[in-house]
Amino acid sequence: MDSAMTDEAALAREILNALDERRQIPCITERIAEFDQTAAYRVSREITRLRRERGEVPIGRKIGFTNRTIWDEYKVYAPIWGPVYSTTVKPGAESLSLEKLVEPRIEPEILLKLGKAPSSGMSDAELMSCVSHVAHSFEIVQSLFAGWRFQAADTVAAFALHGALVHGPFSEITAETRDEWRARLANFRIVLFRNGEVVDEGVSSNVLDAGPLAALRHLADVLAGDAAAPAMQAGEIISTGTLTRAMPVAPGERWSTAFDGLPLDGLRLRFE
Repeated sequence: MDSAMTDEAALAREILNALDERRQIPCITERIAEFDQTAAYRVSREITRLRRERGEVPIGRKIGFTNRTIWDEYKVYAPIWGPVYSTTVKPGAESLSLEKLVEPRIEPEILLKLGKAPSSGMSDAELMSCVSHVAHSFEIVQSLFAGWRFQAADTVAAFALHGALVHGPFSEITAETRDEWRARLANFRIVLFRNGEVVDEGVSSNVLDAGPLAALRHLADVLAGDAAAPAMQAGEIISTGTLTRAMPVAPGERWSTAFDGLPLDGLRLRFE
């Protein structure tokens, strides 16, 4: 086996062990000067293989860093993506333990379920025709790198920072409602509360300047240019990126959201 591939396999095991042991590790980019996003996605695929071996099934993807307003904060200037698993997605959860997460933060997002696979270069109308359902979600992200300081390649290798995905009920998209949903997904507001107090607000255009469909388009374009990446499939769920800043969370807190302009109920989640 090629020595570089051997090193990447070792990195995959190190990262997965750190997740399992809830401990942080030094940034890979600080240890391996040539470690870039191409190598990071290879590490990510090896981690997915290892997780599959222990019974974790990829059921969708999260797209991270679609919110341009947070790019300067994290020094990451383009979206990334990573798998979400049968073990990390929590439909309808009202509480979530933080015991196994490292420096967790909460991100309110829009979750899309695919009725068919989108392809590169699609218009908004064509992309919307690929979406069978829409839901509201909380992505609970975490950092295996202390203080949330890393390079983009580090985040790709470390699960795209994914810790857990909690989502509400799915609303079905029909042929009759498709155009209305497309318009609403491009123009809505959200308020994020902690213990009943407003901590941040966001708008649809925070997601790549145009809303959640822009994130789906970006993912379709990225996957089209990566022959080694698994193509999107019908039935997958796609988390499209945070609408607000990613806020630190702690046990005992209660978080909630409210929408203006989108026919989805807000979420409520208690951390333990």
